[in-house]
Amino acid sequence: MQNKLFYFLGIGGIGMSSIARFLSFQGAQVGGYDKTPSEITSELIALGVQITFDEKVPAIPSAFSSKSVTVIYTPAVPDAHPQKQFYIANGNKMLKRAKFLGELTRNTPTLAVAGTHGKTTTTAILTHLFKTLNQSFTAFVGGVMNENQSNLMALGEEVYLVEADEFDRSFLTLFPSFACITSMDADHLDFYGSAGEVDVSYRLFANQVKQLLVVEKGLPLEGVTYSINEKADYSMTNIKPEGFGYYFDLITPHERFDKLYFSQLGLHNLSNALAAFALASSYGLKESDLSRALSTFKGVKRRLQLHVATEDHVVIDDYAHHPTEIKAVYDTLENAYPGIPKCVVFQPHLFSRTRDFLDDFAAVLSLFDRVILLPIYPARELPIAGVSSGVLAVEINNYNKTVEVMSKEQLRIQFSGISQRIKVILGAGDIGREVEGLKQSI
Repeated sequence: MQNKLFYFLGIGGIGMSSIARFLSFQGAQVGGYDKTPSEITSELIALGVQITFDEKVPAIPSAFSSKSVTVIYTPAVPDAHPQKQFYIANGNKMLKRAKFLGELTRNTPTLAVAGTHGKTTTTAILTHLFKTLNQSFTAFVGGVMNENQSNLMALGEEVYLVEADEFDRSFLTLFPSFACITSMDADHLDFYGSAGEVDVSYRLFANQVKQLLVVEKGLPLEGVTYSINEKADYSMTNIKPEGFGYYFDLITPHERFDKLYFSQLGLHNLSNALAAFALASSYGLKESDLSRALSTFKGVKRRLQLHVATEDHVVIDDYAHHPTEIKAVYDTLENAYPGIPKCVVFQPHLFSRTRDFLDDFAAVLSLFDRVILLPIYPARELPIAGVSSGVLAVEINNYNKTVEVMSKEQLRIQFSGISQRIKVILGAGDIGREVEGLKQSI
């Protein structure tokens, strides 16, 4: 990668930044644009990455204005973006993030994790297993791992571990040796149009797996199965909560391991751990070593992340932005803190997702004792008429719940006055940036 030039449009994104880090570590010269500064962009700048927050063409650092620059972009950056238009007119090689990742991994053994829910945590657990077993690998994760405070772990290049994103069929650029599919729920209907088209894309991805596919039992795909609820090729029994995790017995096609421990709350996370174990085992790692490694996983930032735990306040932060994910968070909290009043602060992500799952969002949010909604985080979208957090609030009211819609500024002022002991902050937008300040206010 020496003397190579790469420019990222949307460099602060979680998927984009991991590739930028990797290329920087490889000795490439890396630059990029993002709309707003963040912790991620600050970390990249500290690595020597040149970043501008001005979309105008003159703001492009001079080293990245030639035709020799490879431009990597995210769909979140619109085609009308001035810098994108400049590079198109200039004739630069331009690749979507997913396409670049596909080219990077094409000739190296690759393990990929796909699924509407659970792919980030499963990829992070898989990364932890490979690290603990001293493998040579590089992992690109769609979240910040608490283990190394990064979305990249580069400890060699014998194998790549990647998160396979279903948005705009990005995962169809990957041809992994081994893969796992955790779930196939409908999402991104603004792009797919129907749940049936989502299924079609997952089937196409499954067909691109070269050697072996691991799937959650019950999904309409052929492969090695796993389940924490029923008998499967890989399964768990005697699951018992203990502390901030679970004891369980693990049964594989080859062995049985009793009284293992996984160090994270949530049965959905336990299922993710089993998926990662099954994938690593299928790849050929020693099961007895894998079984011991599960107890030391440190989690992923904003995945059931516990920030405060006192007699008066419990503050938990999670990336959940789909009704199924919110239900998993609620079930976990109700299991851990049964009967204790719970307040949810939710920032809806995308106007289209809010519209497509309005009734489902209303139903699952109404399970909480108090609901606070922030305005919808638009990401790549323009507003849709008749879709807002206020409309969602009306639907939640139909469940005899009182719901408030407030700005982030109002939330900062009122957070300390929330009477419910359990305070959970949910969303995939910029709400995560508020957590540190909110927890300091109580």
